[in-house]
Amino acid sequence: MPHFVIDCSEHIIKLKSPQEIIQQVYDTADASGLFAKGDIKVRIHPFQYYTVGNTSDDFIHVFGNIMEGRTTDQKKKLSESIVSTLKSMFPDVPIISINIRDFEKATYCNKTMV
Repeated sequence: MPHFVIDCSEHIIKLKSPQEIIQQVYDTADASGLFAKGDIKVRIHPFQYYTVGNTSDDFIHVFGNIMEGRTTDQKKKLSESIVSTLKSMFPDVPIISINIRDFEKATYCNKTMV
């Protein structure tokens, strides 16, 4: 925990390598101080086929899934930091966004818990 899943147009990974994008999101999440370093997970899904407002404009959207317990202000700062990082990397990409969702501790399970 946490998981950051990056959806993006396929062209994005031609502008920067997937590993570079993943590392920048990882480093930004790590710098927030909200998570243990070894717990942060980042994945990327480039899309060849999509529409954004009935266009084929490039896009990046990050789905952040974190364990409940952080304040709204902490999540807002995390969102703004990740978008700022991606905006610096991709100044010409018109759509860069993120949303943060909380996992409920009561319903979360992984293999070490069973």
